[in-house]
Amino acid sequence: MISSVEEVVLYPLWCWLASSLDTTIHFQSMSAIWNLVDGFSPQCKVVIKAALINILNAIWIARNNARFNNLVRNWRNSVAWISTNVTAAGNFTSKVSSSSIIDFTTLKRFNVNIHPSKLTTFREVIWQPPIAHWVKCNIDGASTPSSSACGGVFRNSSVDFLCGFANNIGKTSAFIAELWGAMTAIDIAASKNWSNLWLETDSNLVVMAFKSPVLVPWTLSNRWHNCICLTKSMNFMVSHVFREGNFCADSLANVGRTLNSLTFWYEIPPFLKGYFEVNRIGKPFFRVVNI
Repeated sequence: MISSVEEVVLYPLWCWLASSLDTTIHFQSMSAIWNLVDGFSPQCKVVIKAALINILNAIWIARNNARFNNLVRNWRNSVAWISTNVTAAGNFTSKVSSSSIIDFTTLKRFNVNIHPSKLTTFREVIWQPPIAHWVKCNIDGASTPSSSACGGVFRNSSVDFLCGFANNIGKTSAFIAELWGAMTAIDIAASKNWSNLWLETDSNLVVMAFKSPVLVPWTLSNRWHNCICLTKSMNFMVSHVFREGNFCADSLANVGRTLNSLTFWYEIPPFLKGYFEVNRIGKPFFRVVNI
């Protein structure tokens, strides 16, 4: 009965797959099976792997039915079941296809919708100074399994270095580290009577937290509320910038992980001079983005 399974199920299934891929299939080992996906786009790889996995599963089921139930089903029933699963896998994956005709025909044979490659472009990222009489503070957080820190740098409309800070806050998440950076910046601005404050971060979550305080973990809720109250006595705004426009704050946050306590700089520290000068002259960075 097992030999008949190989004749009426195993061999036809592999022939069906070979025909679907317009290729011949010769496997020297089980590991060589997966080489069949070489040269295909990410979406096609998902489809072919799904076909391979479902074929192996169908063969296993057929052999069990033959051995224990004395039942051998027509291989076309297995193909229908395999095709349904492969189509679902190809359609629900987030992987994209290429523009090659081989990818196109392969996906269409399995009734899979083509996920075209996303167009990309370069976006120019330039750090922008505040307007006259305003102070801008760029903040960031840094987190590793062993420590977390925040950092920030204050500059005026003339791009003068007013103050920099960094603080090691122990083991916590990157989001909490970034919130610490925002709260520290607001506290510093209030203590120095900088009543026109522009806060900038590369974290969209931090920007959203100013609009939706429920995003803030309860462990920080009281201090966050106090900082929000401080901003109500200021001309205050918060904005997002891509990481490429926030390298100064990023550098301070990374240095903060090596510190023992809140540290201030009132002159540009040596490790910051390169990025600070790039921002001062308005030199752009470039970021690859999907259209």
